[in-house]
Amino acid sequence: MQPWYVYLLNCQDGSLYTGVAVDVAKRFAAHQAGKGAKYTRAHPPESIALILKCANRSVAQKLEYAIKQLSVAAKRRLIAGETAALAERFYCDADGIWLIASPNNAAEAIPGDASELAV
Repeated sequence: MQPWYVYLLNCQDGSLYTGVAVDVAKRFAAHQAGKGAKYTRAHPPESIALILKCANRSVAQKLEYAIKQLSVAAKRRLIAGETAALAERFYCDADGIWLIASPNNAAEAIPGDASELAV
């Protein structure tokens, strides 16, 4: 299975956009062409600020939602490498893959997704 990614875009007006995709470069091109999300049609993106590799689609969507709940300042700190705002619910393993944290800090067990963890 292909990995999923959460990405943050810097928009021309200084705002940030957060999304998920399997192919971030292709999705970024779609945003730039005006064929992406409604938000990026009104706030054209100028660069990719951050890409986070996730274990699977479920993790990517949950991480995207969590990031969208952060303040702009917290998102900018995340882009700068500070992950404390996400530490209660997510963690990044030794391979750079984001996972959902459980009380004992193990990956969320998702039936049928074991193959996706071996990316």
